[in-house]
Amino acid sequence: MRVLVTGGAGYIGSHTVRELIKAGHRVVVLDNLSKGHEEAVSEAELVKGDVSDRTLLEDLFGRYRVEAVVHFAASSLVGESVANPAVYYHNNLTKGLVLLDVMIENGIRYLVFSSTAAVYGEPQVIPIAEDHPALPANPYGATKLAFENALPWYGRAYGLRSVSLRYFNAAGADPAGDIGEDHDPETHLIPLVLKVALNLLPSLDVFGTDYPTPDGSCIRDYIHVTDLAAAHVLALEALAVGRRSTVYNLGNGSGYSVLEVIRAAEDVTGRPITVDFAGRRPGDPAALVAGAEKIKAELGWQPRFNDLRTIIETAWQWHRKHPYGYKGVDQRPATVGE
Repeated sequence: MRVLVTGGAGYIGSHTVRELIKAGHRVVVLDNLSKGHEEAVSEAELVKGDVSDRTLLEDLFGRYRVEAVVHFAASSLVGESVANPAVYYHNNLTKGLVLLDVMIENGIRYLVFSSTAAVYGEPQVIPIAEDHPALPANPYGATKLAFENALPWYGRAYGLRSVSLRYFNAAGADPAGDIGEDHDPETHLIPLVLKVALNLLPSLDVFGTDYPTPDGSCIRDYIHVTDLAAAHVLALEALAVGRRSTVYNLGNGSGYSVLEVIRAAEDVTGRPITVDFAGRRPGDPAALVAGAEKIKAELGWQPRFNDLRTIIETAWQWHRKHPYGYKGVDQRPATVGE
């Protein structure tokens, strides 16, 4: 298929572009590069622009004869969404609706949407299945859910067929080691741990040691980014052969605590991780673990990199080769050593 990937220069987007191309699809990427990296897209054409630009979308749909869209472009920081919800409603919902409208006007009826486990809010049961109540606790999750909720109505009225993929904690890097995670600011646990191992950060803040978990720290479900990417390919191909619109969780179905991640990273890197313990952050659930049986049963998806050590090893390979991300510029003080 001929596929437009919005936000395809980002972390998960760039890995999905790679998997789509491996599967034989023709891909063009649209990214405004506010968070993405041009260097992450070497196998597909990159068009610099915004998903809210109707004229640009119409040109891309016509010029590349696009048949389907995989939609990643969004703002995705929970704390930022609480501080500035207007930005999140504009970027994640308003701009997304522009994309849907132009898709419909141009006869494009297949959409795979990058959603989030943040739509669930505080979990009532573990593991979390797709029928768990969706009660987001922040504007990030709320805006993703609002876009999800539009999709069935667009399906009923205009024939749009869609799959929404609700991720848990994306982690790791492509085993080739040439694309990986590069955020500014970085908020994800595994890259922060590895930055401490590389002496790029003096220590790691651990928020909360008194949760009702075996070691008192939060438990999260980590899913390798390549496994996430593979799920997007399966979802797209399922739509193309007539499967119904639906929602799937993506996770490993098992969780690891913050302290377990730190210990595994010390084992992989052979370096100590200095930790500063702090109190709980408001709104952090004790545990978030996915129930992903639905996509396994319906699409045959099986994570290949489901061991925590393997996930960290691929991330470590990327961060060692690219300690300052894609730009490779050493911004550390001269007194900080490797």
